[in-house]
Amino acid sequence: MLTPWKKGNAMKKNITPPKPDATALVEGAWQDVGASFERFCLTTGIATLTRMMAEDAECLCGPRHGRTEARTGHRWGRTKGKLGFHGGTVAIERPRVRTRDGGEVPLPSWEVAQAEDLLGQWAMNLMLINVSTRRFGRAVRLPGGDVPATAGDSRSKSAVSRRFVELSAARMAEWMASDLSPLDLLAIQIDGLHIQDELILVAAVGIDAAGDKHPLAVVEGATENAATVQALLDNLIGRGLDPSVCRLFIVDGSKALTKAIRQTFGHHTPIQRCQVHKAHNIVERLPKHLHVSVRKTLRQAWELDAVDKAERLIGNLARRLEREAPGVAASILEGLDEILTVTRLGLPMELRRSLACTNIIENMNGTIRRVCGNVKRWRDARMALRWTAAGMIEAAKGFRRLKACKQLPALAAALKAHHAKHVQVEAKFEAA
Repeated sequence: MLTPWKKGNAMKKNITPPKPDATALVEGAWQDVGASFERFCLTTGIATLTRMMAEDAECLCGPRHGRTEARTGHRWGRTKGKLGFHGGTVAIERPRVRTRDGGEVPLPSWEVAQAEDLLGQWAMNLMLINVSTRRFGRAVRLPGGDVPATAGDSRSKSAVSRRFVELSAARMAEWMASDLSPLDLLAIQIDGLHIQDELILVAAVGIDAAGDKHPLAVVEGATENAATVQALLDNLIGRGLDPSVCRLFIVDGSKALTKAIRQTFGHHTPIQRCQVHKAHNIVERLPKHLHVSVRKTLRQAWELDAVDKAERLIGNLARRLEREAPGVAASILEGLDEILTVTRLGLPMELRRSLACTNIIENMNGTIRRVCGNVKRWRDARMALRWTAAGMIEAAKGFRRLKACKQLPALAAALKAHHAKHVQVEAKFEAA
C-alpha cells in the first residue's frame, strides 16, 4: 500500500513532453550524411536552433523546477511553428514561455529566425529568373528529394504569388522614395515602355560622374505625353535631384519628352536625341538600294568633330533624297540641333558614341521584358509598376560602368561651360 506522500506523487502526471535532445539529433543525422546531405543540414540547423531556444527559455524562466525570484516568466509547454527552408517551410517544435499575468514571451532566437523572410527572397529571386508560380515547388524541392514536400508548406502558387506581391511592393516603395541628392548625375536617359493599350510606363536611368548607372524612377500613364513625363521629373526633383544643375538628357525623339524637360530644367538644357533611333526611322522609309549609302553618310556625320561640317553633310543628304523621298528628306533635317548635341558640346569620340544613343535604357527594357515574360494578363497599373520596378532593380545588378567613364570629366566641364554661357546670355538680355 502506498503512503499518502507517495500516493500524491503517483497521481501527478508530467504533461510536458521532453525536449528534443539536440546532440542526439546531430549524431543521428551524421550517420546518414553520406546518403542525405540536405537532410543533415536541415537536422543540424534545427538542432542548433532547438538548443538556442532552450537557452532562451532557461534565461527567462531559470533552471527547470527552480524557484528563483529573478525569473521573468514560466514554462508553458511546447508548440509547433514553421520556418522557411528551401523556398518552403518545415515544422519545428519550440518551447513556450508566459509571464505571470498570462502574456506570451517571445524567444529571441525564434524571433530572429522568423524575421529573415527567406520565403519572400526565394519567391522574388525565382520569379525574376522566369520561374512560374506553378513550377516554384519543383524549383526549390526535388519531388523525390531528401526533404519531403508536404501539403501546406508554403510552396503553392497562391502562396508564392502573395509573397512576391508583398516583397516587390515593399522594394518598389523603398526604391521610389530613396534620396537622389548624393548622386552626382551628369546624364539622364528617359524612355517609354509599352505594356498594353492605354498603359505606358516611362522610366529614367542616370549616369554619375564615375560612370556608374542608376535606375532612378518609373511612372505610369495612358500615353507617353508631357503630363506623364512631367510626373516622372517631379518625382526625381522631389527626391533630391537639383533642377538648377545642368545635365545632359538623352531621349528617343519624343516631343513630349523634350517639352517636359525644357519646362522643368530650362530651355537651354542640352538634349541629345538617340542617333540609332533617328537612323532607323530614316532608313526604314527608304527603298532598299539606298539603305547602305544613307547609313554610311549618317555615320560619317555622327563621327565628325566639327558641327558645321556634320550639318552640311546631313543637309547634302537631305537634298539628295528630295526627289526619291521628299518626306524622308524633311525628316532628316527635323531636330537636327538635338541630333548633334554631343558633338556641339565638344565631347571626345568614344564618349559621344556612348551618350548619343539610348542603348543603356534599352538594355534595361530588355531585362524588364524578360522578367515580365511569364505575365499573361496585366490586372492594373499597380501590378505593371511592381513588375517593372522589380525588373529595373534586377537589371541594375548587371550594370557595368560606362565604357568611356574616364572621359566623363570632359562632359562635366562641357556642361559647366554650356550653363555659364547661357546664364551670361540671359543676364545680358535682362539688362537690355
